[in-house]
Amino acid sequence: MIWNPEYECMTREQIEALQLERLKQTLGRVWEHAPAQKRKLAEAGAEPGDVKSLEDIAKLPFTVKTDFTGNYPYGMLAVPRREVVRMHGTSGTTGKPSVSFYTRRDMDVWSELIARLASAVGVTPDDVVQISFGYGMFTGGFGLHQGMEKIGALVVPLSSGNTERQIMMWEDMQVTVMVATPSYALYLGETVRDMGVRDRLKLRVGLFGGEGCTPEMRARIEETLGITATNNYGLCEIIGPGVSGECELRDGLHIAEDHFYPEIIDPKTGKALPLGEQGELVLTTLTKEAVPVIRYRTRDITRLIPERCACGRTHMRMTHTLGRSDDMLIIKGVNVFPSQIESVLIGLRLPAVGPHYLLYVRHERIDTLELQVELVDGGVLERFSELDNIRRVIQDKLRSVLDLTCKVTLVEPRTIERFQGKASRVIDLRNK
Repeated sequence: MIWNPEYECMTREQIEALQLERLKQTLGRVWEHAPAQKRKLAEAGAEPGDVKSLEDIAKLPFTVKTDFTGNYPYGMLAVPRREVVRMHGTSGTTGKPSVSFYTRRDMDVWSELIARLASAVGVTPDDVVQISFGYGMFTGGFGLHQGMEKIGALVVPLSSGNTERQIMMWEDMQVTVMVATPSYALYLGETVRDMGVRDRLKLRVGLFGGEGCTPEMRARIEETLGITATNNYGLCEIIGPGVSGECELRDGLHIAEDHFYPEIIDPKTGKALPLGEQGELVLTTLTKEAVPVIRYRTRDITRLIPERCACGRTHMRMTHTLGRSDDMLIIKGVNVFPSQIESVLIGLRLPAVGPHYLLYVRHERIDTLELQVELVDGGVLERFSELDNIRRVIQDKLRSVLDLTCKVTLVEPRTIERFQGKASRVIDLRNK
């Protein structure tokens, strides 16, 4: 179902005309009401009048995370504080958090965007939606909640944690739609299997975000829970979930181009890349009132898909993110994304090997990479020939995909941490 055909099915000419109009309005708002961002524009020699076409956006400076943390707490606001009705932010575990604010109109837009992406994967007023994202500063819980209510679905705001209670509520409330991170969905699926209750569940679709989800992980979740798994994308600095999401065809994530202008740049040079090439996603908000953002460097690696989707929506799509440019590991001169290793590990479908893993990076004269993989059956640890064979298969496949030899260590079942929020897979010991 298309929630808002008037905007989701515009022609390319209409989309670009609306983007240019809203971009000029956003720049004017920043120039008049956001001193910190105006100062950055002025230092780059840029003014709102310089933008006469969408291509002129390249004349404007990038916004980065330190602009948010450096202007904490209220320095990025473009409205009086009394007009702000909500705030969200990152954890700020390494310093001041990156926070964003919302006016009442921003909240209405956010609900609209969630209603779009949920409708695109078949959520209706007949559904019962259980949200297993944390409720708090993280945008996921509240963001998905309000959009589901806009559709008219019944929302179960259980938040994250207490896994057996999650599954009890699935059964008792006859939940049909789950919302979680992919890694937590994987853990929930394992628990469902151990409890033997899958046949008593009504789940049919999952909406996953908050972290990357490889096709292999998606397939494992679907197999374990018997659902259709869908991905959506967003980030706190822009608005939260709702920037883009899959439709039922799952052929890329539709970007809400009437609210966000996307670019793809070379992460090293900052130069724009031709349409269709893979690079770093840059986003500009077109309707955000409280904190309008110009050319935000997301650090997420993806590419844009310009062709029209068969679902009828006309907005540009983006592929699933390969990873983050700042998460990329360079080992012996080879660029490695954790998602590549995850794809190999799950794609091999070795019966004795589970989907849970950790990457250890060390410096031993040169940088080295160790992959710790959890076994499903601890008895394999006593069958040395089988153990060696599993280890060799994984090493050989990683070598062929990455052109890199890494150490593979097989560990006992249930020894690697399960994540109820974003998964942390890399342990970098090079400076320890």
